[in-house]
Amino acid sequence: MKRKTYYIGKLKSAVLLLFYKHHMKPGVKGWELKKSLGSDYPKVIQLLNNYLSVLNLEVKAVSEEAELPEKPTPEQLDKARFYVTIKGPISQREFKSSGWRIDDLAGLAVAVAHIISKGGKVPREEVENLLKEKLPEWRVGQSIERYKHTGYLLEDENGMLYLDWRSKVEIDYKTLINSLMEIKE
Repeated sequence: MKRKTYYIGKLKSAVLLLFYKHHMKPGVKGWELKKSLGSDYPKVIQLLNNYLSVLNLEVKAVSEEAELPEKPTPEQLDKARFYVTIKGPISQREFKSSGWRIDDLAGLAVAVAHIISKGGKVPREEVENLLKEKLPEWRVGQSIERYKHTGYLLEDENGMLYLDWRSKVEIDYKTLINSLMEIKE
């Protein structure tokens, strides 16, 4: 009973850390979880995922330097950022309440897939030209700015676009590419 109470308190603390924005970027670094929850924070996150799965949510860890291996080391977890995200596909009703238009999501899918296909970085102009084939020209610049503002794309001072933190957390690249490969015109 004492052990159960111990983990319930840690779960509450983990929820507060993960669900409420503390920094410019959402989520929490692993070292912050370790400081607040103790060295067994990966176990707490695993328990929290069990509770969140009922709500179709999960906590994901994403490294800002490189992709995390399937079994990351404690040092890799300490440097990673942890986010709460949707676990799987969303329903049409959930999508309608997301605030995104279907053509905005289609443009994002095209931009992300193109960046992946080019090895992770691509000139903004190249993405703009690609999107102009599918979206009205006046919407292309707005769309790219929205993708950047919401954390899906990142642009450097040279006009190169990269995948940002939210793409790494929310988009299953393999599923996206497979879905696009199956589309027949």
